Amino acid sequence: MSNLCPYCKTKIAMSKAFCSRSCKENYFQLIAIQIPKPFLKRIFVFCTIEQREVEIENFASRHGWRIDLVRKKMQEDSIKMGYAV
Repeated sequence: MSNLCPYCKTKIAMSKAFCSRSCKENYFQLIAIQIPKPFLKRIFVFCTIEQREVEIENFASRHGWRIDLVRKKMQEDSIKMGYAV
């Protein structure tokens, strides 16, 4: 029986927790990212797609997080809150 990597969902050996060091770092950084609900509402309700991308980039750089991980977290949270992506 095999395990799955919590970040990328690839099969790994039972003795390992992650398939690579980068998956481990991405997983824990993704957990650390917290996006306020009012911010999500503002960018999904009041902003155009172009403005949304600029706001996401500003938010990621302000907090020192990677943009791709912030986008992934926002996509997950927006689905939970019922916003169209």
